[in-house]
Amino acid sequence: MIEKYEDMNRFAMDALKEIGSIGTGNAATALSQVLSRKIEMTLPEVKIMGYNRAIKELGGAETPVAGVLVQLSGEVNGIMLFLLNMEFIKVILRSSIGKEIEDFSDLGELEMSALIEIGNIIISSYINAISTLTGITINLSVPGSSISMLGAILSVPMIEYGYETDKLMTIGGSFICEGEEVYSNLILLPDIASLNFLMQKLGVAYD
Repeated sequence: MIEKYEDMNRFAMDALKEIGSIGTGNAATALSQVLSRKIEMTLPEVKIMGYNRAIKELGGAETPVAGVLVQLSGEVNGIMLFLLNMEFIKVILRSSIGKEIEDFSDLGELEMSALIEIGNIIISSYINAISTLTGITINLSVPGSSISMLGAILSVPMIEYGYETDKLMTIGGSFICEGEEVYSNLILLPDIASLNFLMQKLGVAYD
């Protein structure tokens, strides 16, 4: 039985990478349809990191980012958080609404609505991958969004689930849109009971 995230063995990590690969394919297809442009995504890299290491690897505590957060419920409980850096935002908004922006201060209601839609599409793509592989039902809340420093954004999952784990699970990969490659990160944080249930459904055995 998994008692904390770092208990996950090689087979568990491989299962998560498989989910990531399917989710990546789903997300690329969905974004291509929404943006009417060819979108490719690199194979995802799944990592389990402590809060401080995650902040360092994702750009530093004071790096401004936008976050789209969705609560998971049903047979799996937890949260998913999609992080959007400025380079990603520039490419996505140029492709989706034809808007050129330079800074987070340029983001108005229309721009944030577009980013929330994109974040929700990507999160849903990964959740659909989990459901496809396991046959379980996962409900998604209405997405919430925020623009803040990375340290503040990442404090949200740690406040919510810090009593169970001091680790974060990240799924990172690159989007390639019309020759431009931009990196993004997704935080997947099921509670420990849900993680064990998920591994069971994926056929990963623990003594």
